[in-house]
Amino acid sequence: MFSNRYVRTIILSRVLLQLGIWIRNYAVLLYVTNLTNNNPVYVSLISVAEFAPIFIFGLIGGTFADRWLPKRTMVWSDLLSSLSVVTVLLAIMNGGWVALLIGSFVSASLSQFSQPSGMKLYKRHVPAEQLQGVMALSQTLVAVFMVLGPVIGTFIFIQFGINVSLILTAVLFLGSSLILSSLPRDTAEPKSRDASGFIKELTDGLRYIRSNQYLRTLCVTFSAVGLASGLTQPLQIFLVIENLGQDKQFLQWPVMANGAAMLAGGVVIMGVAKKVKPQLLLMVGLLVASVCTIGLGASTMIWLTIVIMVISGLFYPCIQGGIQTLIVRNTEGAFIGRVSGTITPVFVGMMVVGMFISGYLKDMFSLQVVFMVSGGLLVIGALLLIPIISEKRNKVERDPAS
Repeated sequence: MFSNRYVRTIILSRVLLQLGIWIRNYAVLLYVTNLTNNNPVYVSLISVAEFAPIFIFGLIGGTFADRWLPKRTMVWSDLLSSLSVVTVLLAIMNGGWVALLIGSFVSASLSQFSQPSGMKLYKRHVPAEQLQGVMALSQTLVAVFMVLGPVIGTFIFIQFGINVSLILTAVLFLGSSLILSSLPRDTAEPKSRDASGFIKELTDGLRYIRSNQYLRTLCVTFSAVGLASGLTQPLQIFLVIENLGQDKQFLQWPVMANGAAMLAGGVVIMGVAKKVKPQLLLMVGLLVASVCTIGLGASTMIWLTIVIMVISGLFYPCIQGGIQTLIVRNTEGAFIGRVSGTITPVFVGMMVVGMFISGYLKDMFSLQVVFMVSGGLLVIGALLLIPIISEKRNKVERDPAS
């Protein structure tokens, strides 16, 4: 895999992006919780600002990714993300902390044009037998920063404050743009550029998903899983504060344990990627995640919470590796941007809904109830995969040579 120039370059750019994102996210989280005295509604709004653009712009960005040159799209997206952080920094220096939410929104919006383009380059330049390994490698990278990101982000914010955190974020985004610019020039493709052509391509992408059983099933599954993830994602800090009785800075340690386990799990998935069906990986990952989610909501012991986070981290690459592999394997190259730009927003759109209501649900019921509901939704997501698993088994029985 590493002999492939496209894999090396995209992964290196993602290293800088991940580092910048973690520094920004922890700076924003700690800064806003300090200002609002740990208000759960404001914490939820941070997550909404970071993830809502994926729902709003995902399909549009995916359609443009199929029309635009992928390298150029990625370079400009990261460059504009860097400039947006600089703009937020200027606003913060003038006392406008709400600009943090706006900046996160803009940066996440730009990524909806970059991410499908990266998938398109993988589809073009990575052999089919290596795709699942490359997807596992990408999730291993995420795991590395699940370990390093919280520590680095918390340290930089505590030691240097919000301004330095945002400056570093802007520099890292700029570095990613420069690294991507070293890729070979895009191969021009004849495309219609008028508005009617855009609308037709967008609707063609939706019809393509509707006609594909795997992609239809993934859309429905992602709805349940996205809602489950959104309910708990903004509330992790309250596991530390309320269940464990620790200061919010303690959150970095269970997150580090989770990330270290994700790293180990990613390495394992890379090793078995060619032997295990991605739909089975996804189902197993979801079932384990459901048990761990319910356990986290109930745990009041530090050691138990960390053990659960480790188990969850070990199986998390099953979810993401299975998701990305199913999308890439079951999508024609001409539709990869639109499919990625549609299915991902289905997941994230429901996640945003969950994030938006999570703070209110916690206030109305309890932290434990929210995590139990999330775990139940993950079980539903796993059960929704049964049709494509059954269809694949029947296909093999009909045609053993396939």
